[in-house]
Amino acid sequence: MLGLLAALSGALAVAAGAFGAHGATGAAQEWLKTGGHYQLIHAVAALVALRMEARGPAWLFVAGGAIFAGTLYLMALGAPRWLGAVTPIGGALLIGGWLWLAWQLRGA
Repeated sequence: MLGLLAALSGALAVAAGAFGAHGATGAAQEWLKTGGHYQLIHAVAALVALRMEARGPAWLFVAGGAIFAGTLYLMALGAPRWLGAVTPIGGALLIGGWLWLAWQLRGA
């Protein structure tokens, strides 16, 4: 299930980035491109973490990517800008995923 979510996250990231590059303007364009970039990186990171049997960090990469990018996508589509206050929660989860992965790899 986690691998499926990571793969779908990657697909959504590509779609959002493409829309940001070709169909949006102004702040919406930047939000879509930024969200797509971060979500795609962390979809791949989640798949790599899964391959390493590091499920905890993989979950944080998927969840963090969804929150970080999702809030940016919603604002790009017209949602209220206060959602921008939620975006850093996703970023914190992404950072937590990297730190957790580093902790698991400390003896490797």
